[in-house]
Order: sequence, then C-alpha cells, then structure tokens
Amino acid sequence: MLKGIAIAVAVVILAVLGLAATRPDEFRIERTALIKASPERIYPLISDFREWPRWSPWEKVDPAMKRALSGAPSGVGAVYAWDGDRNVGKGRMEIVEATPPSRVAVKLDFEKPFEGHNIAEFALRPAGDATSVTWAMHGRQGFVGRLFGLFMNMDRMIGGQFEKGLADLKAQTER
Repeated sequence: MLKGIAIAVAVVILAVLGLAATRPDEFRIERTALIKASPERIYPLISDFREWPRWSPWEKVDPAMKRALSGAPSGVGAVYAWDGDRNVGKGRMEIVEATPPSRVAVKLDFEKPFEGHNIAEFALRPAGDATSVTWAMHGRQGFVGRLFGLFMNMDRMIGGQFEKGLADLKAQTER
C-alpha cells in the first residue's frame, strides 16, 4: 500500500513538472485604459520616477519601502531602486527609452523575492479627446517561473496591479 502511494505521488510530481516544462518561456502582461487627458499631460507622470508615488500601485503596498533615485532626473537614464517587504521585494528599474509624449520603456531587474529581468512599456496614443494608455510587461521566465505559473495566475496578479495603477494615473490626470 505504501509503495502504491509513493508511486502515485511520484507520478503526480512528474506530471506537474512535465506540464511546467511545456509552458512558454516568454510572457507578456498588458492592460489599457482610456484617460481623458492629453498624452502631454500624462507622459511626465510616467517618465519621471519622482511622480510614481502619485499613481504606482506598488507604492501603496509597502509605504515603508526604501527608495533611491539616481541617474537622470527623468527620461532615459533615470533610475529607481527599491527595497521593501515581501510583497514588493527588492529591485531596480531604469528608463531605457523615452519618446515624448508617446512611449516609455523601463528595464526591470528584480532581486527578491525572485530574480527576474523584464521590460515594462508604456504606450500613449491619442484617441479623440482622450489618450489610450497601455502598460505592458514582458520577459522570459525560467522553469521555476513556469512552475509557479501553474499555481498562481500571474496575469491576474500583475494585471490587477496594472489596472489599479492606470486608474490612479487616470485620477491624477483627469482633474
């Protein structure tokens, strides 16, 4: 009986590992909001890390998080490093592309709780009297990330934070 249970457990573990191995090694999470403000009004809040506390959802998750700004004041070369609780972890981001008022690309380097290297992109497109703002993140995920993805819906978790951030960005710019 004990041998049968051990075999069943081993089969389940192998099946889960096999399923994780078949998942894609690249991911993309994206959300879009329509904001009734011009791209010129929205862009400075994205391209300047000093403005992120006004709208970034992660600023609210750990208000005691340590932050350090360096590099350029805004745009390409601006750097934001953070060290927070287990919910926000530790990492660094740097603006690597800034095309006013339509695009910002940010290189994200996570140290904790998991190491990861991704790109976040903000695209601002005029839409009549409003602006369509898309916040996306993409990158590669190793085997552990794919395994984790079997049990946690990363699109819903991170996408939910993007939705909160875009709603706060909307509230800040539609005043």
